[in-house]
Amino acid sequence: MVTKKMIDDFLSCKKLAIVGVSRSGSKFGNSIYKELTAKGYKLYPVNAYADKINNVVCYPDLKSIPEKIDGIITVVLPAETEKVVQQAISLGIKQIWMQQGSESDSAVQYCEENNVNVIFRECILMFAEPLSIGHKIHRWIWGIIGKLPR
Repeated sequence: MVTKKMIDDFLSCKKLAIVGVSRSGSKFGNSIYKELTAKGYKLYPVNAYADKINNVVCYPDLKSIPEKIDGIITVVLPAETEKVVQQAISLGIKQIWMQQGSESDSAVQYCEENNVNVIFRECILMFAEPLSIGHKIHRWIWGIIGKLPR
């Protein structure tokens, strides 16, 4: 179960890789990249098939990132998340956010077995401050109906 403390711990990380930024620049991973960059996070886009995305250097995998990162965000298919999680843990990364739709039960279980703070079935843009008006309203509604992590 994901708790507010787990989310706060993840959001305190300021150097993150985002696995699943698309070459087209129009998918959700790109939106997360843009919004979190604007909020002061240092992000490293990861896409095995791109050298650059929107004039930003893109890395083929986590081990290619030139400095130590604090955590990762996955925005890929669940089968790919399972591979990414294994690589992240082998690199000593202990903070993983599996964006909604990216998680798999086996990837979550692998994180838990390896004492990794794993966030899943949550949208990072609902928690990374400052919130857009749309996410602010969404989070407020979720709070009223009891769907927010406690």
